[in-house]
Amino acid sequence: MTIVHRHLTVHGRVQGVGYRWSMVQAAERLGVRGWVRNRRNGTVEAMAWGDADAVEALVAWARRGPPDAHVERVDLAESPAPDESFERFEPRETL
Repeated sequence: MTIVHRHLTVHGRVQGVGYRWSMVQAAERLGVRGWVRNRRNGTVEAMAWGDADAVEALVAWARRGPPDAHVERVDLAESPAPDESFERFEPRETL
C-alpha cells in the first residue's frame, strides 16, 4: 500500500450546498483521513491522507461534489506528511 498526501482547493459553487459534509462522508467510505473546510474566498480546501487509490477516488469525487454543487475546477498538489495525525476525516472551521 502506498500512502499519499494531497492538498485540494475546490472552485465553483461549493459553499452552502453541503459540499464539506458530503466530502466527509465520501472520505469515510473510502478510508481517507484528513480534513475539509470552507475558505472565505468561496473555495473549499481539503487535505487528504491515505492509500493512493482511495485518495485518488476522493479527488475524483471532489471534481463532481454533491448534487447541488457546481465544481469548476480542483487545484491539486502533493503535500508533505502531516505534522498531526488524524483518526478520521473531519470538517474544520472556515478560514
